[in-house]
Amino acid sequence: MKMNDVMSDLRAQAAVQAALAEDVGSGDGTTRALVDPAIQATGEILAREACRVAGATVARQVLREVDPALQVTLVVPDGEDVAEGGTILTVQGSAASILTAERTALNFMQRMCGIATLTARFVDAVRAFGTLILDTRKTTPNLRIFEKYAVTCGGGTNHRFGLYDRILMKDNHRGLWKGGDPERLDLAVEAARAAYPGLVIEIEVESIEACKSALRAKPDWIMLDNMDAGTMRACAGLCKGISRTEASGGITLERAQVVAATGVDAISLGCLTHSAGSIDLSLEWRVI
Repeated sequence: MKMNDVMSDLRAQAAVQAALAEDVGSGDGTTRALVDPAIQATGEILAREACRVAGATVARQVLREVDPALQVTLVVPDGEDVAEGGTILTVQGSAASILTAERTALNFMQRMCGIATLTARFVDAVRAFGTLILDTRKTTPNLRIFEKYAVTCGGGTNHRFGLYDRILMKDNHRGLWKGGDPERLDLAVEAARAAYPGLVIEIEVESIEACKSALRAKPDWIMLDNMDAGTMRACAGLCKGISRTEASGGITLERAQVVAATGVDAISLGCLTHSAGSIDLSLEWRVI
């Protein structure tokens, strides 16, 4: 996914509507019971800690979905940094509408800012090596489009979006390969390429020998899984000019530079989406 307005995607629009339906249901009873719909207010979403912004466009959509008359201004756009205490967006209009939309808007943004901020830390750690930071499919069901968008806001790069847009052969696929010898990785690559000639072909290897076997068929990518730095460096050297290399498996922020220094083209990290915390945000507002 390219770093643009995620809300142009129909899947994102449907997800926002579903989130509001989950929270609002038949109506915001508290607000309806206590708040005069004529009251106008102005509010701002504030960062309680420094972070990389992601999801401001989503929060804007949530607010407008509740009340198209709300005036929303993005002060710090997605993909930019905001300091502690900084204003990310402002909203003006019906106080009742702002109250109804507040939690859903913040829920999206807090999670997305957390992913973007963690991604940015990995990107900064390997910047000197020009190594790509990739996400994975380890995402929250039905929220993948937002989480992968947040990765791009952090400077990362999206790996495959689903099972349909790239061939990625892992050990289980090789073990069950209907074509024969699971050690002949070149034949597995050729079989996958013949079946899906329009897709990028990637294969996972765990050793130098497996890497050499896969390279005979020149796959687009070779994933170097759970290797030590020395083995990874040797495989990256073998693949140079033939296949791009992706390091994967238990790579921490502290180890990222060591891995990048082996010469791999990319590092894939499930932690970007399955372990990122939420950023502390709040919506402060006043009646006007």
